[in-house]
Amino acid sequence: MDSGERPLLSTGDQEGPTPEQGTNYDNDIDPINGVEDFVKKFLIESKKLWRLAGPTILLYLCQYSLGAITQVFAGQVGVLDLAAFAYENLVIAGFSSGILYGMGSAVETLCGQAFGAGRVDMLGVYLQRSWIILLATSLVLCFLYIFAEQLLKFLGESDEIAKAAGDFAPWMLPQLFAYALNYPISKFLQSQRKMMVMCYISAVALILHTVFSWLLMLKLGWGLVGAAVVLNVSWWFIVVAQLLYILSGSCGRAWSGLSWEAFHNLWEFLKLSIASAVMLSLEVWYLAILIVFAGYVKTNEEVSVDAMSVCMNILAWALMVFLGFNAGISVRVSNELGASHPRSTKFSIVVAMITSLSTAFVLALIPIIFAKQYPSWFSTDALVKELVYKLTPLLAISVVNNVQPVLSGVAVGAGWQTLVAYVNIGCNYIFGIPLGLVLGLKLGLGVEGIWSGMLSGTMIQTCILFIIIYRTDWNKEASVSGDRIRKWGGDTASAENDIEK
Repeated sequence: MDSGERPLLSTGDQEGPTPEQGTNYDNDIDPINGVEDFVKKFLIESKKLWRLAGPTILLYLCQYSLGAITQVFAGQVGVLDLAAFAYENLVIAGFSSGILYGMGSAVETLCGQAFGAGRVDMLGVYLQRSWIILLATSLVLCFLYIFAEQLLKFLGESDEIAKAAGDFAPWMLPQLFAYALNYPISKFLQSQRKMMVMCYISAVALILHTVFSWLLMLKLGWGLVGAAVVLNVSWWFIVVAQLLYILSGSCGRAWSGLSWEAFHNLWEFLKLSIASAVMLSLEVWYLAILIVFAGYVKTNEEVSVDAMSVCMNILAWALMVFLGFNAGISVRVSNELGASHPRSTKFSIVVAMITSLSTAFVLALIPIIFAKQYPSWFSTDALVKELVYKLTPLLAISVVNNVQPVLSGVAVGAGWQTLVAYVNIGCNYIFGIPLGLVLGLKLGLGVEGIWSGMLSGTMIQTCILFIIIYRTDWNKEASVSGDRIRKWGGDTASAENDIEK
């Protein structure tokens, strides 16, 4: 099939142009003429987006639900157990997974653009480079788990909660190293549109996890020890199953075995990984920071922490949907840029924003409609349930603002991690967090004030990212993508001229 007859990239099964084809806009989407043409192209692009985002949403929901379901069972064990698990899961593990997830997103940029350009042979090398960096990072992060009690006391938490969370945290070290292997694997498979196999594996893990969590934590009375055992086993089940799938040869040229080339360009890869970590982890830490600051409200401290952890649990479930869109638009943008399709890139962003905004408003209605029912699903304590009910309006607004990760997905696809990291720091950490502390602690508004201030920062960040994307020259970005592939992929590797199914 020659270049003039080749269909548009990213129908779900196709590779982009090979390096021999060079930069060619001939296969780009035609300009839109009228409303009817817009609707037609919108439906086509929406199908491409959902083909990527749909399975990824299911994947993220299953994987996040491992911890969320454990938290539900911890709430049935006791108020202190729920607080201890919330601090470990959302603060210690949340901080660590935020770093590793962000660093793993470097694979998303490079694999997506290489796949779009037909350089499938580089995907396995990028995966191995990421493993090296993330495993080394995990060794450093171990100290957070080992000294969790001292860290939480330093952050101002009560001795009782810090002691309980500190005793629990070291049990979760195996999960940390599972994160380090899993995040690059998921980006590696995602770039090849192999999300369904990850969904199947995670769904099986979730079913088994739910059964054994109930058995060990409640039926046999193991409490948080049972939670640790089941969570660790569940995450390693996912990692091992995905590795077996890759090693079975199902990824074709994308995986050709371990390679010494993985140790080449590690410094450049590390810099992109750090920028990715700063950009994405600062967003993931938003949930953890709210939990920490909730502990600063000295009136009914455990109630504040428990209520905020319930709301963050719900918000994080919604966030998984938008991280699915994040992954979908990231693949679409990186593939189209790698294939030198600037108009297709812009249109895919428009479709993703319309789709995610519509989804956000629908999801925001759920906690509003069930405001008096859902707190009971997470806690039996009357004070906790009452505070969760009061926080529901803020929860709904935060769900709507979850479209911000979709804009970050555009940034990942284009390789703008460093720029967005600066925006994130300015909006959330220089403006949002100080405002939240002033409202919550100085003005006495409690957790509602803390959350309101931090939410203001993320809303400003959303507006800034939208302006940046709107003013971007996508023809220039397509050229930058080609330069990046040539620099990091080398010109000596072979490229296929056929279409991989």
